Amino acid sequence: MFTIGDFARHGRVSVRMLRHYDAIGLLRPARVDPATGYRFYEAVQLARLNRVVALKDLGFTLDQVRTILDERVSTEELRGMLRLRRAELEAAVADATARLARVEARLRTIESEGRMPTEDVVVKSIPPVRVAELTGTAGSYGPEDIGPVIQPLYGELFRRLDRAGVMPTGPGIAWYEDAPEGGGAVVVHAGVTVSAEPGEGPDFAVVDLPAIDRAATAVHRGPMDDSVATEQVLARWIDTSGHRPTGYARELYLECPEDTAKWVTELQVPITPA
Repeated sequence: MFTIGDFARHGRVSVRMLRHYDAIGLLRPARVDPATGYRFYEAVQLARLNRVVALKDLGFTLDQVRTILDERVSTEELRGMLRLRRAELEAAVADATARLARVEARLRTIESEGRMPTEDVVVKSIPPVRVAELTGTAGSYGPEDIGPVIQPLYGELFRRLDRAGVMPTGPGIAWYEDAPEGGGAVVVHAGVTVSAEPGEGPDFAVVDLPAIDRAATAVHRGPMDDSVATEQVLARWIDTSGHRPTGYARELYLECPEDTAKWVTELQVPITPA
């Protein structure tokens, strides 16, 4: 048998926690010395302790833990619960990482205010282009809503093009428009240049994007989640040059290596004199 201190060390819990589990009837000691009140535990009780700790980490209350253990949840069922919790935690970590990246991007934008030259903006006409595309709806035009929609769209688009034997003939082009339902939602068009015939296919659409007579353009280097500073350079140029935007920026993906820090994207904002 183990003393409560030894049992706590083997179970990687505190003595105080074991006393609490005893008090609520969740994990009773194997024996209590009637003279001293000292608690003693057996090694086989570590299995129940492990389940208590695991279920607590899953978010169950201690009352729920007692119910689950008393109903003898199988090892396989418990393993399934732990896998689910692991997936939830991984999703939370991924979300926190994305939030941190967006905060850092905003900080860089703030730090560069007034220092990014608008001379890098080029006004030009954009010719019409034919693209194969898939569409989805994002809750807003913010990077936190666009990214989770556009990334899987492109992965699925290239899989479908491959199945259909359609080869891209140029770079990817993303474009956006207000969603019919309003409320700030945006329809995301994830496209890539092709030479296929236009129309609705079983797996993707082939459409002709119209020409843009005048577009204010700037080249962004790095991941698109970090494009705020470049977009604001364009906004300042448009405002100070006596123009106004007539739609969302198109994104022409010139270089897209695996390392998104090396991406090169041209932002193309349609403009007209104010």
